[in-house]
Amino acid sequence: MDTRHLVDREIAPIIDLFPRVDLDAAPIAQIRAKAAETYAILPPPVIVPEEIFIPSIHDGPDIAVYLFRPEAIRADAGAILHIHGGGMVLGSVKLMQAGPAALAAAAGVPVVSVEYRLAPEHPFPAPQEDCHSALSWLAGQAEVLGFDAGRIVVAGESAGGGLAAALAIMARDLGGPAIAGQLLTYPMLDHRTGGDTCPYANPATGEFIWTRASNRFGWRALQGDYQADDERRGWFSPSLAEDLTGLPPAYIATGSLDLFFDENLDYARRLVAAGVPVDLHSYAGAIHAFNAIPDAALSQRFNGGLLVAAAAMAGPASG
Repeated sequence: MDTRHLVDREIAPIIDLFPRVDLDAAPIAQIRAKAAETYAILPPPVIVPEEIFIPSIHDGPDIAVYLFRPEAIRADAGAILHIHGGGMVLGSVKLMQAGPAALAAAAGVPVVSVEYRLAPEHPFPAPQEDCHSALSWLAGQAEVLGFDAGRIVVAGESAGGGLAAALAIMARDLGGPAIAGQLLTYPMLDHRTGGDTCPYANPATGEFIWTRASNRFGWRALQGDYQADDERRGWFSPSLAEDLTGLPPAYIATGSLDLFFDENLDYARRLVAAGVPVDLHSYAGAIHAFNAIPDAALSQRFNGGLLVAAAAMAGPASG
């Protein structure tokens, strides 16, 4: 199905800025180098971060995290752990600083973005363990950075949103650290999407930016030899988690033409059924990564909603 006519006209230029990439066509190092050139269109961060190396709590190598500290930190508020996107195989905090910097400035709380290891060199559970290590480190910095350790929010877009959702499940299963909320931007949740066992059949989604072929590559790279048949399968692919009870409130934003539209709506429905508060937003005419066109009205509505949700989730506890 040709869906270009359904794309919001103000964000349509992103289709040419981020042309379709065949991830199977070249070595991943070449694809990452090409992607780095594309990330150059992102605006500079409003806060310059501090790079810190922290230890893994899962016997992995040290992990680089980037601390975005606003000039004024809100009293009795929390912090945000941010996880960047890139389909599990691309991306870097160094190249994608604008998002976490904006979160820190708008919410008035420290934001830490984690440079997790990428697949296929580092398949499951390496990225998840890096994110959990960063969460544990951040929780231990509450007194030093001046925030409430009980108000930590996890946030991410695309693969980062999927890893944030996985981290919420992982932290629940492992007994902490506590998470106060999830900010999930078009999260990558279901390893079946676009494959032979895909439970969704939506002809209007996934034509641009991140396609079914891209999704198969990303999940295959992350999965490695993992069979997804044990109690960790929800850490790998959150849509596979059988039990979603006890998870923190979630803010989920997606696009009506995004490949992840159906899995995002299904996950929101299942969270609600498990008693988890959910704030769900779908943007008509939005494709994957649509907010990379920041001046578009659609992007401004999305960014405004996300930043308000971040400030509320990470803000001082009511009552």
